Amino acid sequence: MRIVFDFGGVLFRWKPLEFLPRLLPDHATSPLATQALARGIFQGFDGDWGEFDRGVLDAPALAQRIALRTGLSVHEVRHLIDAIPDELQPLPDSVALLRRLHDAGRDLYFLSNMPEPYARHLEATHEFLALFRRGVYSARVKMVKPEPAIFEHARSSFGDVGAPLVFIDDAAKNVTAARAAGWQGIQFRDAVQCEEQLRALDLI
Repeated sequence: MRIVFDFGGVLFRWKPLEFLPRLLPDHATSPLATQALARGIFQGFDGDWGEFDRGVLDAPALAQRIALRTGLSVHEVRHLIDAIPDELQPLPDSVALLRRLHDAGRDLYFLSNMPEPYARHLEATHEFLALFRRGVYSARVKMVKPEPAIFEHARSSFGDVGAPLVFIDDAAKNVTAARAAGWQGIQFRDAVQCEEQLRALDLI
């Protein structure tokens, strides 16, 4: 069984409702305002930000589009875009789980919707990524989850096409898409719950 990790929300912190008030305090002035701001900026990751994840829109163009759509200044949006890599901090319990799986001899891979500049930052910053045998960043293959094509691409790129895979992701729609592609899926809530489900599959 090959174990495939998502990154944001699973191995790395991804909390827009927490970082937006710090990064854009003049706009994220209340919980409701912060939620509206997050919807406007990220569009559920199906709009402009999704194209950034796909690797077909660069940061300057993204900033222009978001500014035009939301009324934020281009400077404010660029400040947000450039600050996000530092917000992607490792989740210690998840990294510890990853290390235990590696020590147990499990084959580890990743599949992440990740813009190219953020992917480069993670690769340059976090040594534990060397525990993965291989991985797929959306921006480098011009496909994004939950599209079926990215799961087929990942299966092929991981090799041993017939071997079963289990995918760990915090987003229900991505877990559903993985299952539709013939993978097993675990929706991540926290490292303890994830480890329990991996144990039930006899992977720990």
